[in-house]
Amino acid sequence: MGKIFYVMGKSASGKDTIFNELLKRVRGMKKLIPYTTRPQRKDEKDGWEYHFTTQEKLKEYEAKGKLIEKRTYRTEEGPWTYATVDDDGVNMDGPANYLGIGTLESYAKLQKYYGEERVVPLFISLDPGIRLQRALNRENMQKSPQYKEMCRRFLADEEDFSEEKLYDAGIRKRYVNEDLNRCLADIMEDMI
Repeated sequence: MGKIFYVMGKSASGKDTIFNELLKRVRGMKKLIPYTTRPQRKDEKDGWEYHFTTQEKLKEYEAKGKLIEKRTYRTEEGPWTYATVDDDGVNMDGPANYLGIGTLESYAKLQKYYGEERVVPLFISLDPGIRLQRALNRENMQKSPQYKEMCRRFLADEEDFSEEKLYDAGIRKRYVNEDLNRCLADIMEDMI
């Protein structure tokens, strides 16, 4: 029976780096690739970080009963939707394990869809000051930095990942990402 290990954390906590390192280091791990309508960043590849799609295509999946969850954010650039689709990329009856990344809300809906015993939380934690500096550094590397959107995400995460919401979702363990190798070792030890 396969499991989905689901990486979550506030923006700029290092969750994308941890996600990609786990894919490299954990033998046989497959990716759970979400969908989004947001613009593709210059360093992103369609079908790797996300399936970049349209609202119309997501509506088609929803009409077919294939939409597990979706959420839309009102950003400075307009509405951006993120979704998880049952696109036959996951076989929970096989021996493979999957690695996903997303929000607390998407984690809860995946648990409901696949079952609590099959979706394992990996919550990444980091000091807010370090997170803010990382977010600013990342935004400065973009062709057209979106500082307002960066700030909106940072502040929204304080609410989206509040202690009460983490507790309600059954998230008790945090993987502190002050030292990447130590954080990865802690996660991999728990994946066994």
